[in-house]
Amino acid sequence: MTAPAYWIDAEPLECTMVIPEAPNVRSFAFRAPSGGWFDYRPGQFVTLELPLPGGMVHRTFTISSSPSRPLTLSVTVKAQEGSVASRWMVDHLKPGMRIRAIGPAGIFALPTDRPVAARKHLFISAGSGVTPMMAMLGWQFDGGDDPDTCFIQCARRPSELIFRSRLQHMAMRVPGIKLHFVVAGADPYEVWTGYRGRFNQLMLGLMSPDYLEREVWCCGPESFMQSVREMLVELGYDMANYHQESFHAPVETVADEPVHDDVVPQQSEVAELVFTRSGITAACRETDTVLGAAKAAGLNIPSGCTFGVCGTCRVRKLSGEVHMVHSGGIDDEDIADGYILACCSHPIGRVEVEA
Repeated sequence: MTAPAYWIDAEPLECTMVIPEAPNVRSFAFRAPSGGWFDYRPGQFVTLELPLPGGMVHRTFTISSSPSRPLTLSVTVKAQEGSVASRWMVDHLKPGMRIRAIGPAGIFALPTDRPVAARKHLFISAGSGVTPMMAMLGWQFDGGDDPDTCFIQCARRPSELIFRSRLQHMAMRVPGIKLHFVVAGADPYEVWTGYRGRFNQLMLGLMSPDYLEREVWCCGPESFMQSVREMLVELGYDMANYHQESFHAPVETVADEPVHDDVVPQQSEVAELVFTRSGITAACRETDTVLGAAKAAGLNIPSGCTFGVCGTCRVRKLSGEVHMVHSGGIDDEDIADGYILACCSHPIGRVEVEA
């Protein structure tokens, strides 16, 4: 059998389906027009280039589909208040339209190189933070092994529980999936017999009595994740087994943040950036970022968070030295292959970048 050709992000994606999931929430399914398969790890994200009326913008979305079903790739988007990008997608992105995607990327990803049943998992999410958990649970569901996973989803009300019916479908067929919903309040004219209120230690103990033995994966608003972290610390949980996804600036120092003993960028020192693909050479200060210097020179390097979390601005460094302090948006393997994050890399001397 011939090995499948895999999609690469030089090829635009074609939207094939739009699925309503909850109020102001849609799942968008894409395929590669070439027929290529999608290869990624459950929990990773892609960055979409969206043609808004005011010009192209880049936004990062977690992949909600599972790589166990490689013919399509889906992202699930909530039209957040004040977000023109997500609002545009919900209102205007239709089947047949093609958009550019960059990625996949991200280190918040369930390992796929070990048996599904090798670890006991606890997935905790709130709001649209359920999207990477859906990809992870889909991978476990399709794997053929019986997982041992406790899945906790929190929302303001039952109607806002994203993927509710699909999650129930999986939990009804796989005994090892234990599904729990928590809502702040019920919907009008609907009876809700599940957990109600703010997710707390008592609920955790009732849902997953053996939580200390589980590997925890958490995603949601920053305030929610902070409360989960504090809860687990107070309960004596080993935080070495805790993982969280966030597209916000880190709220505390990461314990394993790399120690840099290389040259520290100096405001008084001049650097030179050569962007080989576009043929642009730009002078800048060592305290400028590669991304900032590129924009000042009129070069558009796609970017998202701008503080080293999302990985959207990953580019290959061909020569020279940079000082890079990231927040988890790039892994050691990519760094070893010569990649840097333009938003948090400072050029030292002359640096050539493939952009």
